[in-house]
Amino acid sequence: MSAMQTTRHPEPQWQAAAEAIARANSILLVSHIAPDGDAVGSLLGLAGPLRSMGKSITAAIDDGVPADLFFIPDSDKIAPRVDAGEFDLLITLDSSDLERIGRAGAYGMAHSKQVINLDHHPTNTRFGDIHLIAPEAVAAVEIVYDFLAYLRIDISPSTAYALLTGLVTDTQGFRISATNSRTLSIAQDLMSKGAPLSQIMSHTLNRRTYEEVELWKLALPSVQLRKGLIYASIRQCDLRQVGLEKAGDGGLVSYLVTVDQAKVSVVFKELPEEKVEIGFRAKPGYDVASLALKLGGGGHTLASGCTIEGSLKQARDIVLPLAHRVVAAGAGTRE
Repeated sequence: MSAMQTTRHPEPQWQAAAEAIARANSILLVSHIAPDGDAVGSLLGLAGPLRSMGKSITAAIDDGVPADLFFIPDSDKIAPRVDAGEFDLLITLDSSDLERIGRAGAYGMAHSKQVINLDHHPTNTRFGDIHLIAPEAVAAVEIVYDFLAYLRIDISPSTAYALLTGLVTDTQGFRISATNSRTLSIAQDLMSKGAPLSQIMSHTLNRRTYEEVELWKLALPSVQLRKGLIYASIRQCDLRQVGLEKAGDGGLVSYLVTVDQAKVSVVFKELPEEKVEIGFRAKPGYDVASLALKLGGGGHTLASGCTIEGSLKQARDIVLPLAHRVVAAGAGTRE
């Protein structure tokens, strides 16, 4: 493939998805584990309109919505688990692979007649029966926005709020390189429909709890910078000490990549039962999506992650050489 060519992806199956929804009465919606604003925003952005169509909607994300996203309207309608019922249709949102949909998704896969996979990650494994996959979209909420337009469903203020939250968080406040004129046009339309941009910004960007600050205090001594790669480790005992066993890294991996000399950042987070969760971030020109995919995970060119078996030391021994190769390779990739 020449430098001027781009990868062609199959078109989203809008009509097949619309027909599946028309046939369905009971619909389960799930998004990925450790949900972010796009996960919750896309789920709520679709759940509300489907309820307005008279559908019986169950929305679930493993362990529920994080406290920092409670501000999104109707977030209390997302259940922390689903372990009963049969569904005509499962819709997974913002989830690149089966592992990411967690226990709620696994239940849905086993107890649903049909599956719609709605996602924007280029590493999506294309599971499910119907694919609304658009890697060129900056966020899953953009695909939901387009799908609602296809269905000719008006966007309510609460739906606009959820969708704009996903757009703001996944573009880091419209700062990533994939942000384009259409991104801003969608944001403008959602604002005109009642979504408060300044309020969403204040709830999502550059905020963290004091417990996360305490976690950083414990993790920062482990930080190392070598030839453009910066990395740190978070131990289970650190998480227990600050009471954040089920939380992420408090944004540490995103913070580390802002270091001038860093091209790629990696944060290793120790999990119970000999597992390690790994977050990757990169500056433009470096591709961590392919790295995460190689390790069984997925994500975006500049932001991805995975979970692997083993101890912290074993994870570092496996991942760091691969991450150094990403730094050495560079490339003219874009988020």
